[in-house]
Amino acid sequence: MARPLKHPLRQIAIATNAQSEDAVSVALEGVTGITPGIHTDVQTGAVTVSAFLELADARMPEIRRAIRSAMDRLVECGIDPAPAKLSIRKVPARDWAESWKRHFKPVSIGRKLLVKPTWNRKKPAPGQALVLLDPGLSFGTGQHATTRFCLQELVDVRDGNRPQSLLDAGMGSGILALAGVALGFGPVEGFDFDPDCVRTAGENAALNGMTAKVTFEQADVTRLPKRPKRKFDVVCANLMADLLIAEAPRLVTRVASGGRLILAGILTTQFPAVEETFSKLGWTRLHDCVEREWKSGSFVRAEEAAR
Repeated sequence: MARPLKHPLRQIAIATNAQSEDAVSVALEGVTGITPGIHTDVQTGAVTVSAFLELADARMPEIRRAIRSAMDRLVECGIDPAPAKLSIRKVPARDWAESWKRHFKPVSIGRKLLVKPTWNRKKPAPGQALVLLDPGLSFGTGQHATTRFCLQELVDVRDGNRPQSLLDAGMGSGILALAGVALGFGPVEGFDFDPDCVRTAGENAALNGMTAKVTFEQADVTRLPKRPKRKFDVVCANLMADLLIAEAPRLVTRVASGGRLILAGILTTQFPAVEETFSKLGWTRLHDCVEREWKSGSFVRAEEAAR
């Protein structure tokens, strides 16, 4: 699955603290488009959030400025990422792959779903759907609280007595879309702004024998047609809060009547603004989940919740 690298592979690492590691992780993902790994030194307690990225020398100043700005925004939201020390180093591709093997562990959602890397020997329980993933330069593994929430929602909302369609908005590695296929959703579609995500998601679909059951495309949520060709029973949008707020009308119009909208990737301090935005569009929160500084929610149309 590996492809030749056009530019040096680099580890972009930010030293932070245990209380802010998730916020720093999402901030770094927002800059790089890569889901970071989090490493904690058991002896010192030092936390390092890092992502692996093809990066030309000419882009180094741009990346540094963007990361500093992202750390400043965290402070504005009341999150202290200290010491927030940034380091960037070249690494051999084999070191990057081995790093993912350390960080990526199997994720079980009850007895319904197992997501695991190809090198792990854990077997699914009887009746447990399985999704295999390999590392990619655009990666999502289910380790993050917001992704786990989305996976749990897919398990909970799946009704085996009827067909249900699924849209994964901002798919990353394709983990949510592929989990949807494994759980019996169909048709399933996903899109991402990053072409590397589209490529990696396609490779993971092939790995699971799901190529014919899922459609991935490169698309920008800010430029989606306001009138979609298809509506979905479930729409997962694991995106940054500012995108969820700005593009709420484009997201809700893609949910079919009686459908579910799953929103994640939101800091607890930002969740009220997100909820207010969707409430003004006629949506109400069914339930939510708070884990550390992250809050995710499941929404339906207000008139449907009142029935």
